[in-house]
Amino acid sequence: MFTGLVEELAQVRHIHLSAQGAEIELSARTILEDMQLGDSIAVNGICLTVVRMGDGAFVVEAVPETMRRTNLHTLRAGDTVHVERAMAANGRFGGHIVSGHIDGTGRISQIRPEGMARVLTISCDQEILRYVVEKGSICVDGVSLTVMGVTSTAFEVSIIPHTRGVTRLGHARVGDEVNLECDIIAKYVERLLQMPAGSSESGARKSTVTLDLLQQHGFA
Repeated sequence: MFTGLVEELAQVRHIHLSAQGAEIELSARTILEDMQLGDSIAVNGICLTVVRMGDGAFVVEAVPETMRRTNLHTLRAGDTVHVERAMAANGRFGGHIVSGHIDGTGRISQIRPEGMARVLTISCDQEILRYVVEKGSICVDGVSLTVMGVTSTAFEVSIIPHTRGVTRLGHARVGDEVNLECDIIAKYVERLLQMPAGSSESGARKSTVTLDLLQQHGFA
């Protein structure tokens, strides 16, 4: 599990593409301090496994499905990516729950200044947009952000000066493709509401979760 707080910008050293997917070698410093083989690392928000490391770099693998569903296919040697180690059990929960399982990609359709901030409008499919709510959380290229507003085709997020300084989003351009992961809690709530009364996947017991109950406790 991750929290959407980027630890550093890693640089792409090399990408090897094949029919089996891709191997991506990344130069880094901070996250190498306690890295071990098999560790899970979020790369632009994608949970990937460390398969090799050494010489100030580490290598992760991505299967064809990951390449199709994310913006990894756009990477080139020399590009920078957001990286974050999996959250430690005693770590501070500064962002929101991020699984590293990307729902799809969006495209930056507009960028405008607003005071000290930079507002990005990101267009995406309805399958993603259905889980996006104003003041809710969304993960954009591995960065935990708060949703400013939602329309029928897009949503807005504000990039504050600190985030601009420590992530690639400060240099984002109109047309850029970004990875999106919706808040997992929204999916669980939807799933519970879709289950017919008196049934469960196992048929073992009746669910007591109703829309009235969720509204009563502020979840809907």
